[in-house]
Amino acid sequence: MNLRQFAKQDPDVNLTSLIDVVFLLLIFFMVSTTFTKEAEITVDLPEANAEPVEATVAPIDLTIDVKGHFYINQQKVVNRQTATLKKAIQLVADGRHDVSLVISADANTPHQAVVTAMDAARQLGIVKLSLATKQPKE
Repeated sequence: MNLRQFAKQDPDVNLTSLIDVVFLLLIFFMVSTTFTKEAEITVDLPEANAEPVEATVAPIDLTIDVKGHFYINQQKVVNRQTATLKKAIQLVADGRHDVSLVISADANTPHQAVVTAMDAARQLGIVKLSLATKQPKE
């Protein structure tokens, strides 16, 4: 008969499996989260009752803010001159004339800025031109 007293040992908690579960939950929530495309340029588009059109090739996005500054594919154009805008569009179009151009102008943009953008596209031979609008709130 063994009558020795054993020293009490503190119970060990194995945290390895708990850490694995936390990482799996983290991965699950990261994968299942929906990401929205947030634009850096805030543009309040005018309203229209038109149906959206699907494009087969990614169009060039020309954004005009409320002050009349031009942005091509979220990159600011140096100044507001037509020659500079034409060069910027040519760089993005890569010499193609069949590319489409979508002008997203703020509802309060000066009319001259939109006309300048359309004139630059015409001078480059771009004939597929669209103006972006938003659906009116019901």
